[in-house]
Amino acid sequence: MSLLLSHGRIIIDDWVELDAEFDSAAHLPAGKLIVPLCVWNARREELLARDAAVGIRLASSEHPETIADALDDVALVAIDFPVFSDGRGYSHARVLRDTYGFAGELRAVGDVQRDQLFLMRRCGFDSFRIRTDRDATDALAGFGEFSGVYQSSTIDPHPPLLLREACGGA
Repeated sequence: MSLLLSHGRIIIDDWVELDAEFDSAAHLPAGKLIVPLCVWNARREELLARDAAVGIRLASSEHPETIADALDDVALVAIDFPVFSDGRGYSHARVLRDTYGFAGELRAVGDVQRDQLFLMRRCGFDSFRIRTDRDATDALAGFGEFSGVYQSSTIDPHPPLLLREACGGA
């Protein structure tokens, strides 16, 4: 099992993740599952009939609109960051939280590194699977690297510094 950063702690990931090459006729493993969109689309009813939570892994090239009708049925959406420089996942997170009101766990997976964590959290992510070649304890410090913000975000629509500016800098 891999490690996750979740709500300021390092925890063990107890979800099983299937990949896109998962045999569509194969028996689904027990436990909580994260499935790619193609598996969700092919086996939605079977996944929902199981007595375990299910999540969808959304590739950066797949739009949140494609899972809008599934958000009430899933406990987790994992958004893939295939490379550090691919920022589409930030936008996907904002759309899922702000447009569709997704209240479940929003997880960043893939090429997730310390430098991204603070901004990912502001976009609505609440768990992060750090690359295996990175130190999770060191990455945890990434959340505290900024002391103040001016821009609104999913987690803080009215940051204090923005309010201060609106009040004439008092």
